[in-house]
Parts: sequence; C-alpha cells; structure tokens
Amino acid sequence: MLPTLEAAELPADAIEVARIADAWGIKGWFKVLPHSAQPEALFSSKRWFLQPPGGKSTGAFRLTIREAKEHSDCIVASSEDVPDRNAAEALRGARVFVPRSSFPTAAQDEYYWVDLIGLPVVNREGVTLGTVREMLASGPQTTLVLEALENGKPVERMIPFVSAFIDKVDLSGRLITVDWQPDY
Repeated sequence: MLPTLEAAELPADAIEVARIADAWGIKGWFKVLPHSAQPEALFSSKRWFLQPPGGKSTGAFRLTIREAKEHSDCIVASSEDVPDRNAAEALRGARVFVPRSSFPTAAQDEYYWVDLIGLPVVNREGVTLGTVREMLASGPQTTLVLEALENGKPVERMIPFVSAFIDKVDLSGRLITVDWQPDY
C-alpha cells in the first residue's frame, strides 16, 4: 500500500464491495472490479477503505475518492491520495470496503444481499426453515441458501427469491416469511 495513505480502522458496518485490479492511464486513475453488477455503493461513497490482498495486514487505509465512473466492464476511479500511475499500481489487488450506511437507499421490494444474510426464515405456518447463509445468483433468479439443524444434522435448503415464494421481508423485525414447506 502507499505510505501516503492514512491508516484507519474499518467502520463497524464496513462491507467489502470490490477489489482494485490495476492502474488505468498515467494520472493515477485505477481500475476497480465490483463484486456486484450494480455498484451504486461505490459511487455513493467518497470514503473507501482498503485492505491489502491476501490478508497481509489487519489494518485498513482510508482513500478519499475524487471521481468514480463506469468504464467498459469495470469502474475507474481517481483519488487525491493517488497522484500517478506508480501510486495506482501499488494499490493492485487491494480489497475495497465502504460503510453500509453510505449505500443508497434500496427501492421498495429491493434488498441488499448483505441485509438478508443471517435472517431467519419461517413459512406461513410459523415453522422455522433455517437462516440465510448466502444468496446465490442462479441464472434467471436469485436463490436464498438456508442452513438449519434437523435432528442434530445440518440441512441446506434453497428457496427461489421470487414473489411467488417470498411473502414478506421484514428487515426491521429481522424475519423472512415464505410460502414453502420443510419437505420441498
């Protein structure tokens, strides 16, 4: 990492949203590969936090973003802290985090996956089906991947995250209600 970057602690609500791929041009711009097809969090936050790749450090560095924009299949960004190509190359592989609080507000009936992970899922009868372990982009729809224990053994369930099966997502109540049975 650059010695000119300010060391900082990751915010408690920091979410990894991208990684820096390489330098772009000669004026300190750098390519960023977002982890999402909709990288609004990168555009809405002017404070990014970087960690070196591969867990080389437990600390983080604050990067003040001057400009970020879409370019081809990636994002390119510039920062006052990165004056030239050599400095941009030093960022290669860095993991990019932004505070969850700086994400733009999701539209009605849209959710950030990070907000769904860890939520319990129950069916209409109140039977607990498990807890959301991950979200899976499976072609035409997204799928909830649940983990649960039944008779002391781990069980995995997959439920399509579509309106036909999802009755309600209550983020404030931390619960997802579905039209699904344990034996599906």
